[in-house]
Amino acid sequence: MATVTESITVNCPSTTVYDQWTQFEEFPRFMEAVESVTQTDDTHLHWVAEIAGKRHEWDAEITEQSPDKGIAWRALDGHYNSGHVYFERIDDNTTKVTVEMEHETEGMVEALGSALGVDSRQVKADLERFKEYIESRGTETGAWRGEVQSGERVR
Repeated sequence: MATVTESITVNCPSTTVYDQWTQFEEFPRFMEAVESVTQTDDTHLHWVAEIAGKRHEWDAEITEQSPDKGIAWRALDGHYNSGHVYFERIDDNTTKVTVEMEHETEGMVEALGSALGVDSRQVKADLERFKEYIESRGTETGAWRGEVQSGERVR
């Protein structure tokens, strides 16, 4: 397993930043390798991405979600990955976003890329594009304020 931890400071209120992040189907706008994300219900997503030149599809489950604080997930099949994204309010107009992720590398190319930090650079670049996306808009494209615990919607 490879692990990645990257953070960025976004010049928007934490609620705006969190609300935008809950719009999973918008991820291809700022995540370079992601072709599509389809939300099938409150806690399940279908992903299509190109990783190290190979197309991958997998289903994922949101395991924990707490408004303005964080979202955790895990892949249910396909290219295994799991992680957590944290939203930390710095002040009224500044939010720190931290992504912690672990993922399975498949084959020599992915293993070597991970060892060389390619996956960390990809996450960092995706966060920079997210920052630009939300800051240029100044507002979220939507919001989901539900709460998830142990993979089940509780609110």
